[in-house]
Amino acid sequence: MAFKTRIKELRARFNMTQEELAAKVGVTRQTILFLEKGKYNPSLELAFKVARALNSTIEEVFIFDEGISP
Repeated sequence: MAFKTRIKELRARFNMTQEELAAKVGVTRQTILFLEKGKYNPSLELAFKVARALNSTIEEVFIFDEGISP
């Protein structure tokens, strides 16, 4: 299952750096970078923290693609 994120787009909306978001959710900047690139699957807890820090829902931040055609 692949996923994409809107973290970078949402960070820009709030004029927030990767470092600032990382500090808010208690992870490293590299973790935010890997999340943005889709190279790291977050735990449910981290997904909630990221969504909350970006004033969004998990579904707005993380887009999961199960490879199912409509």
